[in-house]
Amino acid sequence: MLGTGWAWDDFPYSYSAERTGFPMYGNLISIGKDSIGFTIAPRYFMEHFTEAIEQHTFEEILRDFDSNQLTYFPGKSSSSEWKVPFHFSSDLVIDLLGDTLKRQVQEVSIPLPKDALSFKSISLDSLYRVMMQDSDNFIAEQLLLQCAGILSDTLKPEIAIRYAKQNFLSDLPDEPAWVDGSGLSRFNLFTPRTVVKLWEKIYQQVPQERLFSLLAVGGRKGTIRNWYKNEPPFIYGKTGTLSNNNSLSGYLITRKGKILIFSMMNNNYLASTNEVRKHMEKILFTIHEKY
Repeated sequence: MLGTGWAWDDFPYSYSAERTGFPMYGNLISIGKDSIGFTIAPRYFMEHFTEAIEQHTFEEILRDFDSNQLTYFPGKSSSSEWKVPFHFSSDLVIDLLGDTLKRQVQEVSIPLPKDALSFKSISLDSLYRVMMQDSDNFIAEQLLLQCAGILSDTLKPEIAIRYAKQNFLSDLPDEPAWVDGSGLSRFNLFTPRTVVKLWEKIYQQVPQERLFSLLAVGGRKGTIRNWYKNEPPFIYGKTGTLSNNNSLSGYLITRKGKILIFSMMNNNYLASTNEVRKHMEKILFTIHEKY
């Protein structure tokens, strides 16, 4: 489901996939287009796909707000691949499982046994790496729900947020307004010095080699691979972007080898985001060279 304070009209975009208690396929529909036609995965959504006669400026695929009806609008070629969030419902999960397993699936209400065990799959760092380097909102939201599930029997993000604030973050310089895992909500309010304190706490607990391997790296990896280019790299961090808002925080290694923690937040600007990034790059590179 969409989180509190999320922009409702972002629902068709991949960065705004719904958070659910039973995620499947990243809660995304993958659509490809070539000279033959369209391919859709999971195949179940083929029956919900139609092509419109009406043309848009650029070709696009839109989903109805309250259903999984997909419509392709022809136009100037813009992409050959699309990722569209699907609209969650219990009936959809049943249909997807039935389609995948090739057997009848029914919904039943059975209390989870107290001795139930959790099966773990991939290592945590491989998950953290995708979340931090690619700024994957879906993973961030689902991790917060998993934390709530460990603390209680209910998958509600506010359970995990309340516990974290009381037990791990009571010493922050400014109390944050925190409502989701991804930061998509406009209700999230963190000051730069609070973010710096968070990075400081992480640096004290996680060995530097491991920590830096999980982060986006200027000029090399993740959302800043095309920015802050230098050899050796000097920026390791995490970006945050909404319309008219762009942030970057993390660690800066100076030319003399010092490690500085920084947080830059830009909001309510009308210039292009690239112009803002150019100014950020200039400032951070100056700090790198001077110190």
